[in-house]
Amino acid sequence: MPGERLLLAMRDGSGDRLWALYNKGRDEAKPLVILIHGLAGCEDSSYIITATRYFQEQGYPTLRLNLRGAGPSRPTCTLQSHAGRSRDLHDAVLALMDMAPATIAQGFVVIGFSLAGNMSLKFAAEYGAVLPIRALVTVSSPIDLAVTSANMLRGRNALYNRKLLADFCRECLAPGAVVSAAERAAILAARNFVDLDDNFIAPRNGYRDAYDYWENCQAITHLAKIMIPTLLIHAHDDPIVPISPYFSYPWQNNSWLNTALPRHGGHVGFHSTEKRSWHLDRALNFLGQQL
Repeated sequence: MPGERLLLAMRDGSGDRLWALYNKGRDEAKPLVILIHGLAGCEDSSYIITATRYFQEQGYPTLRLNLRGAGPSRPTCTLQSHAGRSRDLHDAVLALMDMAPATIAQGFVVIGFSLAGNMSLKFAAEYGAVLPIRALVTVSSPIDLAVTSANMLRGRNALYNRKLLADFCRECLAPGAVVSAAERAAILAARNFVDLDDNFIAPRNGYRDAYDYWENCQAITHLAKIMIPTLLIHAHDDPIVPISPYFSYPWQNNSWLNTALPRHGGHVGFHSTEKRSWHLDRALNFLGQQL
């Protein structure tokens, strides 16, 4: 889908800039919907395009954000996104407020898919009180990174693990990325995401090891601090992200948190019998109740 290209500068001194694609909405009273892709995805991922069309049809303005090192953002970024890089979304919003304030005049809603859902939840906990975020929806988000990483090692996920790992490692080494010889070797040697997190993601970002990275970045550690309307959508039959952490978390302790846990939907699937996207219908209904 065509749209207006925006280049959003990060504020960490790296010089990295994120590309985003903005589409104006029909209803100027509606908040901007920021759509964020999962691991190895980008603005062209099928679920992002589907969600963009869906919310455009409902009159919402949309922004497809390419995370650090992803898709069009790869040539303009030296660093790489990860599950806990919530500051990037903070910086992207501030850049948007500076360069195109009209796009965010009514505030914004975040919809994070898969791993970006984890990052979005952490973002809401850390910055929900200082930025005009009106609501948050996550879809198939791994709120417990350790549990999800262990699940990815199961034999049934071997093909998915191999494909996703290859795509992400290719992204980590694509033109624009700055990696040391040791980091390049670690990326090429990784046989699963535990290897990659332990030998590349964790040390590059100041974490002791993969377990330290998971513990500090996983959403389940930050959920209690969220104070904006939030909906987490996750299917029982998601083969990639286990639903068990959703069952064990005490949702009743935070009235801002809402869950929708259907029996079926797989990982970012959720097709209804009417050939519509059930998760997007559910998200729209939630936003209608909250905004």
